[in-house]
Amino acid sequence: MRVEPAKSAFPIICLMLLLCAQTVANAHETLRVLAWPGYADTEIVALFRQRFNVDVEVTAVSSDDDLWDKIGTGGFDVFAANTAELQRYIKQNLATPIDIGNIPNHKNQLPRFQNLAAIPGLMHDGKLYAIPYTYSEMGLIYNRKTVKAIPDSMAAMWDPVYRGRVLAFNASNHNFSVAGLLMGVKNPFDMDDGELARAAKRLVDLRRNVLTFYATAEEAATLFSKYDITLLFGNYGTQQLKALREAGADIGYIIPKEGALAWLDCWAITPAAANRKLAENWINFMLEYAVSQHLTDKHGLANTVAPFPDSRENDKIIWLEPLSEPGKRKALWDRIISGDSPETF
Repeated sequence: MRVEPAKSAFPIICLMLLLCAQTVANAHETLRVLAWPGYADTEIVALFRQRFNVDVEVTAVSSDDDLWDKIGTGGFDVFAANTAELQRYIKQNLATPIDIGNIPNHKNQLPRFQNLAAIPGLMHDGKLYAIPYTYSEMGLIYNRKTVKAIPDSMAAMWDPVYRGRVLAFNASNHNFSVAGLLMGVKNPFDMDDGELARAAKRLVDLRRNVLTFYATAEEAATLFSKYDITLLFGNYGTQQLKALREAGADIGYIIPKEGALAWLDCWAITPAAANRKLAENWINFMLEYAVSQHLTDKHGLANTVAPFPDSRENDKIIWLEPLSEPGKRKALWDRIISGDSPETF
């Protein structure tokens, strides 16, 4: 009887068992992602899982406060946050520096995202902490059927000809910043008491011109279709624009000459990342053209790889920065909404 094959099969069996063990180990490795809804859709996650042979656990957030609370648990590897919020994560050691050399798809991002050091909030002590992923300007939406002339400035919302046909957003932060831009202040995110008082008076004038101040994109869409609305401050930006067009609205969209406020969401890595290389692979993967374009096609959000149809590279975008006086803005805004006259400011 020949027994040699049985002997030689032993190392082969060991090798097979080792490979199986490695496969199981890889399958159980998990990347923990914390992001806003739509940033990590099921079909996108499935592609990443297949390519890197790992699992991905996605947790959605509903607000900046929710994001802050969840990151504090230390249970995540990579997360998405906007530049106005990022610095507090860095200062609390909840984000770790990123080597741009490990994100080769950065070279494919649009020109306005190439100079990362020029984008407020991404750097700290000369180190890069996040990579831009998606953004939206808060431009001006106009009704093609009723607008007298295509506007070029947010100042059009104050035009008496549109009295009762303007929709503005119910928020203290952005409204004061827009008023500051129109006033020509040095920094719309850091205004002194005198500048805030002047802005408050200007917002009282806006109050006289609007039909109402809306809170959600859905509310704005309903009001736009029900009433004779001509101008709409697009707080939800291109996502809001897409929803209105899909509802049949005949609208245009402009970035005002004074510039549009814009939020910029970025991917960052936590110090708790179990596999830093895997977290970098996730960020690099999200910058692939097909993945980024999925965000635009499905959710109407601009990506950092391909130009958005309604945007131009020379449009003036002003990235949001942390406010120096949020409490003062909120107190003044409450008075404006409640009906205080301009003489009281």
